[in-house]
Amino acid sequence: MAISTSQEDDVVSEINITPLVDVMLVLLIVFIVTAPLLTNTVKVNLPKAAPTQATPQTKTVTISVKSDQQIYINQEPIVLEKFEAAIQELKKVDSHLALSLNADEVVPYGTVAKLLASIERVGVEKLSVITVPK
Repeated sequence: MAISTSQEDDVVSEINITPLVDVMLVLLIVFIVTAPLLTNTVKVNLPKAAPTQATPQTKTVTISVKSDQQIYINQEPIVLEKFEAAIQELKKVDSHLALSLNADEVVPYGTVAKLLASIERVGVEKLSVITVPK
């Protein structure tokens, strides 16, 4: 049993950081939960591949190819014949154009190869092929 004296009732002048840590953890959880919802991409089943070194984040144009071979540029559908012209227009607007390619794993290689060839002919130097880690 502890008996306190009037000398031990002094005010504690130290900062209690427990509430600060609680708030920061709640904010971290909110960001972890909402971050995947902020990506507005077409839902495709990505192939698995070994992770590579991350590149610096810039504003990229997303090219998606669904399993039915429908092509999208930033969620806007486009036919393969008009794809190269659309990329040329984007390249005129932004000379440092960066592309992200999301192709479903069941899409034939020929379709993806045609897209890659068009991207190369336009002269895009920054291309990311999006996969999921193994």
